[in-house]
Amino acid sequence: MSADLITQQKRRQRTNFVIFLGPACLLLLMFFVLPVVVDIAVAFTDMGRTLKAGEFTFENFERMFTRDRRLLKTLTLTFIYVLGTLAFFNVTFGLILALVTTALPSRAGGFFRAVWLLPRMSPSVVYALLWAWAIDPTERGLINQIFLALGIPILDLQNDFPMVLIIVANGFIGASMGMIIFTSAIRSIPEHLFHAARTDGAGGLRVVWHITLPAIRWPISFITVYQTLSLLVSFEYIWLITDGGPFFDTTVYALYVYKRAFESGQYAYGATLALLLVVIGVAASMLMWRFLNMKALLQEPRIEVH
Repeated sequence: MSADLITQQKRRQRTNFVIFLGPACLLLLMFFVLPVVVDIAVAFTDMGRTLKAGEFTFENFERMFTRDRRLLKTLTLTFIYVLGTLAFFNVTFGLILALVTTALPSRAGGFFRAVWLLPRMSPSVVYALLWAWAIDPTERGLINQIFLALGIPILDLQNDFPMVLIIVANGFIGASMGMIIFTSAIRSIPEHLFHAARTDGAGGLRVVWHITLPAIRWPISFITVYQTLSLLVSFEYIWLITDGGPFFDTTVYALYVYKRAFESGQYAYGATLALLLVVIGVAASMLMWRFLNMKALLQEPRIEVH
């Protein structure tokens, strides 16, 4: 191969890189890397409502680790919220929905999935208003109407079981993503495996345990990682439904950062708290990468040669 041809190939590779990966790299730099850099810079200042940085200081970090009495509580609530929503809904319930809808006739399963996706497609405010009506602590609330019909006393879910409320509210809408991913993965499993298992006398649960779950191991790992990181930084529905109350009982860490920065006007301290959230997210990513063996998921595909 001549030197000119090699030079042309390298030039073509660089051009293809700029055309196909250039926009993605630019977006990654603008919306992921630069915000972290700005956050680090602001965290070492005394920026407040005036948006003026007066001096370089470590006071925000000293305050966060020694004087913020709500920090530990918000971290604990965040752990409960993420673990509860992930374990009971985003992965487990999403998997159950996928298994049930793929077992139904095609049209019935498709209709059920479409109905379940409606909250995901509706505006967040509409979803929050529906929950506000459902949990109304008076006899007008949907849940209390059902309870009264069954002879059960009126329940104030927001004040008596606030963590259960935000886990269920976020879980019902979060399970839809797992449902779609798992449904696609289940349908990609070769049909002859199911036929062979049933011919050998395997029941439905054994087929799921020995064929379906091993075959969709990687989609389950992906949903676990993705939803964990998503839940760490999400607070939209919590903010709309409970506003972090009562008495900070549903104030997860991301919502706490928002309140400190934008409601209290403590932008520098909010940036410091956000920086800790970045560290937590990176640490969680590395742990899940290790224990879920995500490296094997991203390895180059093997090509069988016959």
